Amino acid sequence: MRDHQYQQSYELLAPLANSHAQDANFFYLLGRAALGTGNAEQARVALEHSIELDPDDTEAHLALGRAFRALGQYAKARDQFEVALRFENLPSDLLTQVEIYDDAAREVLENERSTTAFGYAVAGYGRYRVNSTRGTNVLGGGDRDELFWNLRAGGGINHSFGNGYAIDGTLDYRQRFYDEESRDDRDLRWSFAGSRGVDDGNVALGLRGRVSYRGNGDYRNDVAGFVDYSRNLNLDNQLTMGVSVERRRYPSGPLRARSRTNASASLGWSTSFADGAASFSFTAHGGRNYATSRPDGESDVYGATANLDYTFGDTLDAFVFVWWERDAYNTDRVHFHPDEVDEEAILRREDNLYEGGLGVVWEFLPSWSLRPELLYIRDQSNVVGFNYSSTEVWINVRKNF
Repeated sequence: MRDHQYQQSYELLAPLANSHAQDANFFYLLGRAALGTGNAEQARVALEHSIELDPDDTEAHLALGRAFRALGQYAKARDQFEVALRFENLPSDLLTQVEIYDDAAREVLENERSTTAFGYAVAGYGRYRVNSTRGTNVLGGGDRDELFWNLRAGGGINHSFGNGYAIDGTLDYRQRFYDEESRDDRDLRWSFAGSRGVDDGNVALGLRGRVSYRGNGDYRNDVAGFVDYSRNLNLDNQLTMGVSVERRRYPSGPLRARSRTNASASLGWSTSFADGAASFSFTAHGGRNYATSRPDGESDVYGATANLDYTFGDTLDAFVFVWWERDAYNTDRVHFHPDEVDEEAILRREDNLYEGGLGVVWEFLPSWSLRPELLYIRDQSNVVGFNYSSTEVWINVRKNF
């Protein structure tokens, strides 16, 4: 097997399958040999049986993920890869996620590497438009319509210690250049975690953060500690859970009072369909914002996210998502009346935040993809000044390394 003599290995192992029916390692080797000969279906059968006997074998999960990917069952492949591998800040689409995981799995299985990595560079052009709302109608800004350039670059690394233990880290830099130069958007996102693949699942403990610059000296620093858990309920369904405590800090400037701490928890479920080519996921979350000097006080938050992704062969993917969050604040204060002009009212602020987006990914050359996307944002509030809406559309070219 180490010499990649898969055909000889398969011919040697296949006749012995009945006499090794309860040997997980035997069926792992049989599946690896079948995969090496290009017979992904036979590999799938053998590797599924191996995992039934030993669900803690992370290399068997990687091999099964590669078999599913070869069969075009991308949603099932991702669930298997994520038992053994973790990369944050991955793109939204299923196709690219699985390609990144598959490359890493190949390095582990074929080249026996304990350290794997990926990288990317993205560039594109788009349009940002502010839509009319009660807030923009009163305070202005609803006529903003600008073009921008996108730049993004980053990557990740994963190191396995054996027995399912691993560490991983990612960096992700994003910047937008607006034609009108009225805004300067820059973000550096990072993560570092330790994880273990166990019992057909993965548990991770780590830190993630974000440093943002919005121009005019306004910075935002986020740092969060988190615990994430995922478990494959079967070959089609995955359960996810997570808890995090995040400190969002505005070090100086007019936004400093918005600094706050957020404690939250989430529970999600994803399922594959269309013979594994597509995925649907739903995640609910809830928590509280506290330790803040915001005039409206602390707030309870809860919401949900739904995502649908469909792969059309090895080069085309389409996805759509919706996100909603409700923020209920705890302080009564004077605001402009939500329905009457030039009148005031004492009320507690309540926000409903919505986002919806869709995108298409076309891999026109190996490791090169064209990615048009649309994003709609709507913030509704009983406080006039916090009503906002925008529509963004862009097209990017991405190169994976």
